[in-house]
Amino acid sequence: MSKRPLDKTDIAILAALYKDARMSNKDIAELVGLAPSSCLERIKKLQSEQVIKSAQLNVDFQALGGNIQVMISVRLSDHSRPTVDTFQQQLAILPEVISLYHMGGENDFLLHASLGDTEHLRDFVFNAITARKEVNHVETALIYNQINGTVLPKV
Repeated sequence: MSKRPLDKTDIAILAALYKDARMSNKDIAELVGLAPSSCLERIKKLQSEQVIKSAQLNVDFQALGGNIQVMISVRLSDHSRPTVDTFQQQLAILPEVISLYHMGGENDFLLHASLGDTEHLRDFVFNAITARKEVNHVETALIYNQINGTVLPKV
């Protein structure tokens, strides 16, 4: 299914929401030069077309007891569709997991996680990842700081 081309107004709406997903419809409409009703109609269309997939909350994980964040690279020994799908589904629902990326290249997955301390990290890696028979290799890297971009990427 091909998506319709986005016009300058659609892209301006997306850029505004990308910078601040809490921006009011009235403010977006003013910014892009539309009536609020027309702007809302465009936003709903972008949502129904899955151009806007969701709005997410950016949480300070330390406030929840997540004193460390890590990126965990995982390499599987079995790359069959059922193995990959099961691995993704079972890890994505774990409370420590912030995001999970299926990758090309040397590693198969990159997992972003938030954990309470190094003991929690060790137990998570051992129990949730290396204990799985399909896991061949794991590397863990601590995250010192994370900054999310606020400018809509141009592709």
